[in-house]
Amino acid sequence: MKAKRSARLVDMTRYLMENPNTVVPLTFFANRYDSAKSSISEDLTILRKTFMETGTGVLETIPGAAGGSMFMPGIQKQEASQFIDEVQSALADNSRVLPGGYVYMNDLLNRPSILRQIGRIIATLYSDKKIDAVLTVATKGIPVAQSVATLLNVPFVIARHDSRITDGSTISVNYISGSQKRIEKMVLSKRSLPANSNVLIVDDFLRGGGSADGLCSLIKEFDSEVAGIAFVAERDYEGQRKISEDDYTSLFKIDTNNGDIKVDLGNFTYDNFSDITKEEE
Repeated sequence: MKAKRSARLVDMTRYLMENPNTVVPLTFFANRYDSAKSSISEDLTILRKTFMETGTGVLETIPGAAGGSMFMPGIQKQEASQFIDEVQSALADNSRVLPGGYVYMNDLLNRPSILRQIGRIIATLYSDKKIDAVLTVATKGIPVAQSVATLLNVPFVIARHDSRITDGSTISVNYISGSQKRIEKMVLSKRSLPANSNVLIVDDFLRGGGSADGLCSLIKEFDSEVAGIAFVAERDYEGQRKISEDDYTSLFKIDTNNGDIKVDLGNFTYDNFSDITKEEE
């Protein structure tokens, strides 16, 4: 039984958003709804325009025999800027400052709505990279990294400080903690990351950069490349970090001197964010 256009549009939207960065052949939707390819093409044109106008993402047409349509999640500059402003205000609370200059952010990073928006922003920031996997280190960065991996629809990999029997063979590196100034170990299963992968490192907070530097070393052990490093927030740091500012992106910069907290925008830019609200005719 053929599906009505309204039903097709709803189901196609759901399917594309649940399977981002995946090429879906035209014949898949034609068979799914028992509809002509011409009708499906018209449906996709409607969705492409709607996604663009609402800032949901980009629906790209892939030409050729193996082509189809691919939905790439994103967020427009206006929506991203409003979200950044709201979180910046929420972070600027002196009660968040913990001993040692740490900042309490768990109440924000435990909210699915906030995690999803952060995922959309980071995914948009690295939309021009071909990301094969998202890597983080246990434990606080896990929810953020998982959100980004879900939006990019790529494997989500966690490096841990100790191996588990279920990991099988592992590769480990030693690194110097940037904040604690001590040698620590980072372990990853050999099956977690294929060689020649383009890996995006994601974490919640940057201090001395020791963990990020360790993750970079771990990626090299897998004969893979670091596509980028993204943090939700960074803190002012006295001394030299293990990673250069040119090598990472942060959404917020936090200063906790004298027990007061000051929150500024991080070093990211809106260059990859679209201002388009209407598709050109």
